[in-house]
Amino acid sequence: MKLSLYIAKRYLFAKKSRNAINIISAVSVAGVAVGTMALIIILSVFNGLETMVSAIFNTFDPDLKIIAAEGKTFIADSSRLKLLAKVDGVSCFSLSLEENALLKYGDRQFIATIKGVDDNYVKVSGIDSSMWEGDFILRNEKGRQYAVPGIGVAQYLGLRVNFVNPLFIWLPRRTGSSAINSEDPFNKKFIYPSGIFEVEKEYDSKYVYIPIAFARELIEVEEGVTSVEIKFTGSTDPRIVQKNVTAIFGKGFIVQNRYEQQELFYKVMRSERLAIFFILTLILIIASFNIMGSLTMLIIEKERDIIILKSLGADNNLIRKIFIFEGWLISIIGAFAGIILGFLICWLQQTFGLVKLQSQSLIMDSYPVVMKLKDFVIVPGTVLLIGYFAAWYPVRFLTKKFLNKNG
Repeated sequence: MKLSLYIAKRYLFAKKSRNAINIISAVSVAGVAVGTMALIIILSVFNGLETMVSAIFNTFDPDLKIIAAEGKTFIADSSRLKLLAKVDGVSCFSLSLEENALLKYGDRQFIATIKGVDDNYVKVSGIDSSMWEGDFILRNEKGRQYAVPGIGVAQYLGLRVNFVNPLFIWLPRRTGSSAINSEDPFNKKFIYPSGIFEVEKEYDSKYVYIPIAFARELIEVEEGVTSVEIKFTGSTDPRIVQKNVTAIFGKGFIVQNRYEQQELFYKVMRSERLAIFFILTLILIIASFNIMGSLTMLIIEKERDIIILKSLGADNNLIRKIFIFEGWLISIIGAFAGIILGFLICWLQQTFGLVKLQSQSLIMDSYPVVMKLKDFVIVPGTVLLIGYFAAWYPVRFLTKKFLNKNG
């Protein structure tokens, strides 16, 4: 193997009689390097985007969420909640109640989702760290209740935190009225905003937080909740906690972890990542045809060397290994250069944020990049595998032809 590798290196770096062989070899190295670099960068960007969006979801999504298997609301049984509080790994939990409602502020109206939450909600989520204006206060020491809308809702309504103009919330009564007065079929209450949050456009334009007691009065549900949201302790096994919580609530409830709460998003992200990987791998395969061309021309040029090696006692296997190593060295050099370039570009993006996002965000203003070790293992492994087969076929075919021809 040492002899075949030594001769392959000599062939690769030595000047050829035909300059086209050197050019094609250089193009082959460049093609493999660019393909490898693109794979590293794209996979790192996907890692960054997944991390960024997960951080957005984590602001709203709890570690575990319990919802009813059927229907929209359910009664949070106190006996089950006591058992839930004793589960190892559960730090705290919060009750929430959601419903679509008509909001009115001044002359403007907007349909949004009101989310009634209890005092533990700030411990379960990180919403209080995402305030654009004011503070996340739903009830003060005197018992006065407040609302916290998203910035999208606030901008549409022209709402600001001033404690002068109230926010009116309208909801249909559960028992409609046939009176002439058109306002009778609706529950109508007003509340003052204490703050405005900003995380992500979809949430900012959808939610308004209010105290759960205020929401129950509007929705006319005395004890009902839409979900029970759970926060884990620092060190715990999420799967074990989910299993124990599921055992407490039984078949009538669905216990979702973070992945299951946004399952569609994560599946789409992974499908897109896999599709991009295969597309770039296909481009690498096409680029590997340059390796085939380079080896074909090299074998034709080195026909005399093959005859000399045969006369010196070299067997067919040694001769094939020389040219296979030649093709593989092209892939190795290209892969190594691509990894270095990919790492450098990702590091520059992480450090300086050279490529900016079009829309500003509280989380980051440039494209997120997260480099993972597994990508730096899978990508060169794929490149070298493609490079081996790109070298094996022409070597197998052409050396067989020449070796048979020369006995």
